[in-house]
Amino acid sequence: MAKRIFLLILTVVTLILEIIPYGAVCIFQADGGKRIIQTFSYFDLIPFGYANFGPILTAMLTCILFVLTFIYALKRSKRLNTAITTVSAVATATSLLPLLYGIEFYSIVATAITALLAATFGCSLIKNKMV
Repeated sequence: MAKRIFLLILTVVTLILEIIPYGAVCIFQADGGKRIIQTFSYFDLIPFGYANFGPILTAMLTCILFVLTFIYALKRSKRLNTAITTVSAVATATSLLPLLYGIEFYSIVATAITALLAATFGCSLIKNKMV
């Protein structure tokens, strides 16, 4: 039971970090060649509009992951754990998509989100072998 609650806590903390407006990074070019760096929430559509698809995909997958871990905390199921493992693996991969544009498009908050999603994947993977 404690490990199931831990998975839920990891997912909730990930969602909180995705809600705050410091995760997704956009870099704009102003007049005279000056670069303007702005950060947004993972749920904001501005990065999506500028072809940075990783944050919104990660946010949607984390919402699905939250629902799965909430149900899993109430009811133990090997199928749910397998779904959590799969969704957290895909969410971890999509959270790394901004790195395709360069390291400057990846913030400290984004690193924490990736680490939490990877921890969720690892915990669910270990739990999957125990169930």
